[in-house]
Amino acid sequence: MDWVTDESDGSDVDLSWLQNDDNPPLPQAPSNQALQDGTRASTSSLMPRFLDMGFSEKMVADAIEKNGDGNYESILEDLLTYKMLEETPSGNEGNEENTPSDENDWGDDDSSDIDDFDDMDFELEMSGQASFRKKLRTLEEMGFSRDVASSAIERCGEDVPIFELADSIYAAQTAEKEGGVWEYDGFNSYKKKEGDNYDPFTHNNKRQKCNGASSSRHRSSTQMRERLKRAYHRPATTTRRCGGDGDAVGELDSLNLPNPMVGFGLPTDPGRQLYRDIPKEAQGPPYFFYENVALTPKGVWPTISRFLYGISPEFVDSKYFLAACRKRGYIHNLPIANRFCLEPIPQKTILDAFPSARAHWPTWDTRTQFNCLQTCIGSAQLTERIRAKLVASDDPPPPDVIRWVMYECRKWNLIWVGQNRVAPLEPDEVEYLLGFPRDHTRGWSRTERYKSLGNSFQVDTVAYQLSVLRDLYPNGIRVLSLFSGIGGAEVALHRLGIKMTAVLSVEISPINRTILRSWWDQTGQVGGLEEVDDVQCVTDAVLERFIVRHGGFDLVIGGSPCNNLAGSNRHHRDGLSGEHSSLFYHYFRILDIVRNLMARY
Repeated sequence: MDWVTDESDGSDVDLSWLQNDDNPPLPQAPSNQALQDGTRASTSSLMPRFLDMGFSEKMVADAIEKNGDGNYESILEDLLTYKMLEETPSGNEGNEENTPSDENDWGDDDSSDIDDFDDMDFELEMSGQASFRKKLRTLEEMGFSRDVASSAIERCGEDVPIFELADSIYAAQTAEKEGGVWEYDGFNSYKKKEGDNYDPFTHNNKRQKCNGASSSRHRSSTQMRERLKRAYHRPATTTRRCGGDGDAVGELDSLNLPNPMVGFGLPTDPGRQLYRDIPKEAQGPPYFFYENVALTPKGVWPTISRFLYGISPEFVDSKYFLAACRKRGYIHNLPIANRFCLEPIPQKTILDAFPSARAHWPTWDTRTQFNCLQTCIGSAQLTERIRAKLVASDDPPPPDVIRWVMYECRKWNLIWVGQNRVAPLEPDEVEYLLGFPRDHTRGWSRTERYKSLGNSFQVDTVAYQLSVLRDLYPNGIRVLSLFSGIGGAEVALHRLGIKMTAVLSVEISPINRTILRSWWDQTGQVGGLEEVDDVQCVTDAVLERFIVRHGGFDLVIGGSPCNNLAGSNRHHRDGLSGEHSSLFYHYFRILDIVRNLMARY
């Protein structure tokens, strides 16, 4: 979504009230000075670590220069990509056509809410969700022995990312050399820097002032602090331990992502889970539903879970619903029995969804599904380079050409539109894949359409989880839609046949608000659509007025921005303390107010 946010980093705000002997500190992004200090301090440590893994000094220097010296994970991901491309034989060394393109259309904001390229199966071979054999081969290529690599995979688990496995091995080697124990605490954990505090409830928006919002936040600050303290006392969700060889042991405060990522199961799964424990204080109604990217920095999902009543996330990949991947985590208190899918059920392969591409699809393109649909697309320069390279090659092309073309096709979701010709998906094709009606975003520029669609819910996936509401609310439902975007939640409820008698929509992008309003009017919704343009303006008074008018809320739904969570944001992947993703705390704040208000009515 097109977020208009604060230019301040919030470093002048005190959160000391939340920290005592029983409470761990909230995750904090390092200040600019801390990052600079970290860069100076880590130069001598990171270089030998990567050299020991078998990467060349020049390759390591380039990756460090690109990502910053303190971003271990991003550096290693780039090194793996560099090594893959370097080992690809090329008949025209130095020709930029044989390297990934940087000339891509990123829209208006290169920090937009997009998924990482790692989200697709091709790159997952490098980042830790591939098979044991592929992980073993990758670790061996990095310079580790087969026995050491195999032991690390068996000890840490096959779902552990490759960069964590590598660091675990390096930790053991370091411990052995130094004769001590080396504590491994992950790559994205931030130690609190004194004086660099962040308070999500006084997150100012310099571009957009809301009358009365500041005073309302001040009046309820004491109450909110008590609620937040209670939330932070909740136990974190499941942790996993990952240690190196010997005595090196560390703990990752993160969740094991399931494989396959099917949540509590699909209709085709005979043994799917039909019961789960929900804390008494979270049992609905009003029901709530929260969504964000599954692949986040260390500790993000345990923190989100802690604030949302300790409920464990349900991780689902949309590839089980349609012809594109979209790995997401959901925390909700909805029932999970008697779910059903939207009809018609979408096609689950590219060629079934787009049969016209079959005539031009080369036999060596083995893709069956698209990578996660993003807010950005490949450029015309890139697609022309691909065409020129294929025209100049034999049929079939040599392995190095195929590998490069497949890299770009997977990264940018390119589809074959003619002989040797690929092109990005059109906005209406993305609408179809995401479950929106045709022309849902029509009338805006291609850039704005891609951005709005890339930040939206996948309607079929979300509708499957919301489908239990149809029998619970046969006479209609009252919805608080936070971070509404282009109305993915509203479209899902409408397609399920659930009448919305009243909706309070909160969305900061005027383009997205216009798209949702247009759809609302065109589909003849019987209920009223009320709008607020900033979650920071949603106060106790705003919520209470809606409850008095309409009798309450039945569902609170939304997904806060993932700009600082998605792996593609290399420079500002600050977790929940980031400028955009910290808005999650407003989801918690608003949900807590709603549930307290509803308890009085």
